[in-house]
Amino acid sequence: MTVAAPTQRLTGAKTWLPRLTALPLALAVSGCDWVVMSPSGDIAVQQRDLILISTGLMLLIIIPVIVLTLFFAFRYRATNEAAKYEPKWDHSVSLELLIWGVPLLIIIALGAITWTSTHLLDPYRPLARIKPEAQTTGTNVPVGALGGTPQQINGGANNPLEVDVVALDWKWLFIYPEYGIATVNELAAPVDRPIKFKLTSSSVMNAFYIPALAGMIYTMPGMETTLHAVINKPGNFEGFSSNYSGAGFSGMRFRFHGVSDADFAGWVSRIKNGGGGLNRTNYLRLEKPSEKVPIMRFGAVDSGLFKAIVEQCVTPGKPCMSDLMKHDEQGGMTMPGVNGGKGPQHSGPRPEGALMKDADEKGSAPHWSAPAEIQKDGGNAKPGSLDNRNHTMTTPLTQPGTRPVANG
Repeated sequence: MTVAAPTQRLTGAKTWLPRLTALPLALAVSGCDWVVMSPSGDIAVQQRDLILISTGLMLLIIIPVIVLTLFFAFRYRATNEAAKYEPKWDHSVSLELLIWGVPLLIIIALGAITWTSTHLLDPYRPLARIKPEAQTTGTNVPVGALGGTPQQINGGANNPLEVDVVALDWKWLFIYPEYGIATVNELAAPVDRPIKFKLTSSSVMNAFYIPALAGMIYTMPGMETTLHAVINKPGNFEGFSSNYSGAGFSGMRFRFHGVSDADFAGWVSRIKNGGGGLNRTNYLRLEKPSEKVPIMRFGAVDSGLFKAIVEQCVTPGKPCMSDLMKHDEQGGMTMPGVNGGKGPQHSGPRPEGALMKDADEKGSAPHWSAPAEIQKDGGNAKPGSLDNRNHTMTTPLTQPGTRPVANG
């Protein structure tokens, strides 16, 4: 066996020792831009505080347990003969109260904090304040905070900046209905002005997330979700998709700019003067899957485009979901041009209580929908009797001959 000389060992130590001592410094520096713990929007700040408070409460148990575990392991080691040995000890009321009482109090505190924060930080809840220094519920916001004049945040005088968000494959579309403009992979908002996001998706479920602004919220096709937020510091922040949505997911990122009122007005003006429009035809081209799409700007947007996206009727001739539901409420089974339908498929008044559904929704098997005259409460009826059939069945034992029937 070869033993290294003392000079060789000293040289090796000089090589790795500085690197080892620099490791804590590198870890500390790497956390300087930890945006979740250093956000720029009031909602994200409150969420950060919730994380810190919850972690601190849990550490009230974790740290003493770790310390006492090490202490008992050291004090009552086999070689410590000075430690008191009590083999018949088995119970202590004081110790039991401490062991169970403190965690119980912490759980109660965590439950109360979770319940209140769940309501206060509800993304659908309009903002009660725009920054920690200005409690604005029912009071005037300081001059200049929202456009330069005293306004009430919930009084109707100040309407939040509305932004319609559409998660596409694989890019983000932002529509500003108040200004009639739209952008792709670029978002901007004035500092200290409330923002109301209305979000949907074109194809699959996604998640909209700007860590510096607020928590993430999901976007789903055929549905509309809402997020209220505010940015309190100017800057250029990152936004991205936080829910895997396919091959181009990793490149589904955008920039969010927090700017002054004047800079935001200039940004809107430049987009309007830049020309270009987003109509339904252009949207259908934009909707097609594409990856790492550069920033795009549209100086005009068709009114009602976002509503058509939510209701999945951008394609010409395709009925909107609200029209289908309204038609079904009026007694129609299918609309003209939908699933080969030619309009209502029954004659006379619709049987009250019958379930009228399209054939592809009910399936190909024969169905029977219970009409209203069948008793709703079959609790006292005999098993197998018609009085028990208050639901849609695939294969009824006995088809009623004289009662209204709706075949899928």
